[in-house]
Amino acid sequence: MKFGIIFANTMQFTGREGLVELAQGAEAVGFESLWTVEHVIYPDAYESEYPYDRSGKMVMAPETDLPDPLIWLTWVAAVTERIHLGTGILILPQRNPLVLAKEVATLDALAGGRVELGIGVGWLEEEFDALGVPFAGRGRRTDEYVGAMRALWDGDHASYEGETVSFRGASVNPKPPRGRVPIHVGGHTETSARRAGRLGDGYFPGKGDLPTLIDIVRQTAADAGRDPEAIEITAGSAGILGEDPVGAVQELADQGVDRVVVPSFAFLRSTTDDLAAFAERAIVPTADL
Repeated sequence: MKFGIIFANTMQFTGREGLVELAQGAEAVGFESLWTVEHVIYPDAYESEYPYDRSGKMVMAPETDLPDPLIWLTWVAAVTERIHLGTGILILPQRNPLVLAKEVATLDALAGGRVELGIGVGWLEEEFDALGVPFAGRGRRTDEYVGAMRALWDGDHASYEGETVSFRGASVNPKPPRGRVPIHVGGHTETSARRAGRLGDGYFPGKGDLPTLIDIVRQTAADAGRDPEAIEITAGSAGILGEDPVGAVQELADQGVDRVVVPSFAFLRSTTDDLAAFAERAIVPTADL
């Protein structure tokens, strides 16, 4: 079982000192990855419903620091050697896919092949409006952007033809050391699960009926002629921080989860000590799962 930390670029970990303590401490005790979150802007007023809180609103305030995930992860790469650098998630349809392919491949090359690109379609329409990016059709753009980035990573003189992005004879270098950067599809809907099954290297649901969503991923992959078991599942549960973390990890493993994620707020009090204590309670006892 792999272990990751989500919401890594938040709270006291947004700045250099907190980032270094979290990243180096997590790597030292056996965490496999750190996963960032993203919003470019925080609208003063929005009607879009935030899907991960009962209030329908983001829990952070407008003045809250939320560093750009790729720049934050570049700092992590510079002060670590092994831990993987995940975006959980990056809002793909807000980005230019050619520019993003270059940025991600550069980071992956400098980090020695450690980037895990988690993507999502986004939910905050007002953010799209501020960026001048259409909110409608973002699912189709996401699918095409994945295809365009992979075409650029697969080789030089690449071409791609889609409704939202097209190019001919384009080369992006450096290339990712592993050939491609793994793409993990985020989201809690059946649509996101089907997208992961069709084109993802992984699936990262934020909530929902996990067994059902995993079944959709696997069946969609099989229907598309892909290996269902090759799609890596990343998920967490409240039980991870409870009285029986080993049991919670076992339950996730039995459901087909490959990576357990723990929220960074679990390590706020005394980061280095809290990381070590969690590793002793959960990571070490489940090393063989």
